Amino acid sequence: MLVTRIYSGEDGLSHFEELDLPLTISAAGAMSSPISIESIFVRDTSEAGPVVWDYHVAPRRQFAIHLVGRTEIEVGGGVKRTFGPGDLLLADDLTGQGHISREVEGPRLQIFAVLADRVDLDRWR
Repeated sequence: MLVTRIYSGEDGLSHFEELDLPLTISAAGAMSSPISIESIFVRDTSEAGPVVWDYHVAPRRQFAIHLVGRTEIEVGGGVKRTFGPGDLLLADDLTGQGHISREVEGPRLQIFAVLADRVDLDRWR
């Protein structure tokens, strides 16, 4: 399963990286191994109207699981990608310039899953 990670580069800018979350086929379908999380919360932007967050870093390592709506993320060098229902984004740019988030189709409904500190992404590369 494809996961798009936003990370802080040595140049002080945020960048995209594609990770391949390994899945194992079972009678219940293709499943990943458990991923340790600290907490989970939901965001609904229907009361906020179209939202643009100028450059900011992720407040913590977290998955953004898009359920409804679409958002455009801009990282260093003006590189942009759009994410929508079914996309899995890992916000992991905790330092540096950060990224811009623009709501391009709303309202958005998202689930955020805050990763436990011990989650190692090396097995996903």
